[in-house]
Amino acid sequence: MTGEQKLLVHAHVVDGRAELRRDQYVLIRRGAIDGIGPSGSAPDADGMAVIDLRGSYLMAGLCNMHTHFSLDLPGPLGQSVRAMSPHELALYMAGCARQTLLSGVTTVRCVGESDHAEFALRGAIEAGRAEGPRIFSAGQALVCTGGHGHEGSGTVECDGPDGFVRGTREQIRAGADLIKVMISGGIAGANETMDTAPLRPEELAAVIATAHAWGRKVTAHAGPAAVIEQAVELGLDCVEHGYQLTPAVAGQMRERGVAYVPTLSVTRCTDFFDALRIPDWMQQRSLAAAPVHERSYRLALEAGVQVMLGSDVPPFWDTDGTSASVRELEYMAAFGLPARDALLAATLVPAAWLGVADQVGSVDVGKRADLIAMTEDPTRSVSALRTLHWVMKDGRVYRDDTWVR
Repeated sequence: MTGEQKLLVHAHVVDGRAELRRDQYVLIRRGAIDGIGPSGSAPDADGMAVIDLRGSYLMAGLCNMHTHFSLDLPGPLGQSVRAMSPHELALYMAGCARQTLLSGVTTVRCVGESDHAEFALRGAIEAGRAEGPRIFSAGQALVCTGGHGHEGSGTVECDGPDGFVRGTREQIRAGADLIKVMISGGIAGANETMDTAPLRPEELAAVIATAHAWGRKVTAHAGPAAVIEQAVELGLDCVEHGYQLTPAVAGQMRERGVAYVPTLSVTRCTDFFDALRIPDWMQQRSLAAAPVHERSYRLALEAGVQVMLGSDVPPFWDTDGTSASVRELEYMAAFGLPARDALLAATLVPAAWLGVADQVGSVDVGKRADLIAMTEDPTRSVSALRTLHWVMKDGRVYRDDTWVR
């Protein structure tokens, strides 16, 4: 399918600078973009499949940088996921991956999956045996004994610098593209608070040094400013959640080039928690953190920290009338990120962090044809993504809602 030549016509293209180029053609050969220009000068379409996008807005597929296909939060659904056999888990995750792709997310960064099952899933997707996004993964997240997330098989418990060195190497051996470490408590831990700081500095330093020696970046589940400050000093590459940033720490992150995936949805996703029958204590902790979480995010924007889309809630989840990925992007925009910067935070910026900006993240000649189309203009409002109706990955169309438009 990727070898087929396709010609997309009458598309308003959102380019790699989030600028709009009206009524363009996009030529696709062997799954990559081979040409772009005004529709009136499109090449001869003989032997090609022609797709008329009829004035739809075309942009790069979304990249969700905080994904868990095997999410097992407290509550009945989480218990059912933890009880799955390896075969059941693989099929469950494959279903999540397919729904993620259909929701317009063509690249994900998994930051803690059960038993390394995502590596088998990634191989199946790359071989064409399953449908899903491009997967970059941290393998199992590293956590101290009893630390945040220790209850599930998406983490591995380590203690002492040597233990964390071994844990890091084990993830790399399994195929990890990056490393994730839990350096504070969080919303989902019954025996901790969000500002619990369970790791010793030498343990975190061991993770970062080992990962960097192997050419892997390190991201951290982190809440309080003091913990983040210490981690940034030690060379951390990215912060997840960052519930309690201060102006000083946000400035430190900007100076050191540390990225931020705020996951704003996790403190304002009542419908998701209700659907999963999440315990009251966790819901209350989540909702209570929303104001300070928003303030933390705004401080990061004011400081010029590089932010990236990451929902934590499953990317495809139906929430507030759209997918969790789009809803997260709406929060990012509503709390201060201009629409065009938000589009870059969901496409080219994460592609660059992952080291694949030469392959994905924008509609440019030479890049893979990972594309999505919508009926409204996303450069004016990210809510235009609610009108998404068409998804392509590697030059193959996986979703086309033309018949219902």
